[in-house]
Amino acid sequence: METGVWKSIAGNLYFPYNKNDEVFLQQDGYMDKEQITTDELSPSVRPLNQHWSWDRILRSCFIKQADTLQGIYLFEEEYDTETIRRNFAFYEPRTVHESSLSPCVHNILAARTGNIEKAYELYLRTSRLDLDDYNNEVHEGLHITSMAGTWMSIVEGFGGKRVYNDGKLRLAPIIPKQWKEYAFRIRFRGNDLEVKVNQEQVEITCHGAGKTTLLLYGKEISIPAGKSATKPLNAKFYAKS
Repeated sequence: METGVWKSIAGNLYFPYNKNDEVFLQQDGYMDKEQITTDELSPSVRPLNQHWSWDRILRSCFIKQADTLQGIYLFEEEYDTETIRRNFAFYEPRTVHESSLSPCVHNILAARTGNIEKAYELYLRTSRLDLDDYNNEVHEGLHITSMAGTWMSIVEGFGGKRVYNDGKLRLAPIIPKQWKEYAFRIRFRGNDLEVKVNQEQVEITCHGAGKTTLLLYGKEISIPAGKSATKPLNAKFYAKS
């Protein structure tokens, strides 16, 4: 019964769409709002929720956190690269990121579309949210979500880690020009994988007890237990897709 209910809900979801800009809309009537971008805001009114009334905020086009793009992130395999790129280009300039949930999602989509400079900018936004007190609220406590978002930005953003409905692990690492290297570890189906990325190559080591098969830059590779595979960095993979 419950499965049927959720299928019914999924089948009746409504996604408003703007044909002129070819983007999904934040809400019906969103394009009726004054369309200005965050770079037109004075720093003296940021964060908006500490300077504007909620009525004014809700009447504006500004978005606190990833909403439409969050949906695209969750169902990324349903959208081609150009659709993701177009929606990102529309919503990123309208998003104030006054939520710890937001910049990591934008980082992942920026990396996914090959916009590594913007991805790095958004990585700093999520990793330094409390360190630099972007939202002027660190006195209220730390943002655990931005700490998780920092991990997501590295592993899913720069590392390109994905698992789609086919159940296959995908990696497509890129690296910001500001870094010499980075590394992370993940567990996939019982195997402990260590991924090291520098400006020239990607090294994946299987620390598990069995062979691991995955897609690296769209090509299948297998790594025996206790062994490593080293491949050239493909920095243009997403830009070309």
